[in-house]
Amino acid sequence: MSRKGDLKRKIAESEREIEELERKRGRSQSALLEAIINAQTPNPTDVEYFKVYTSLIEVERKNMQKLRDELAKL
Repeated sequence: MSRKGDLKRKIAESEREIEELERKRGRSQSALLEAIINAQTPNPTDVEYFKVYTSLIEVERKNMQKLRDELAKL
């Protein structure tokens, strides 16, 4: 397979991974928002999930940008 095709495939996979992580983060985000609206202390587990998924999303976005930069150089 060509290098360009391989990079495009990896970029598409990265985009799908980000979408999936954002969906998962959305669940904890909803729980956090509900706690804030109800003037309650958020569940520590929800806070931790939100932080973890946010970190994973940031890492995946950096990876995707690196792939896009590499593709642009070809």
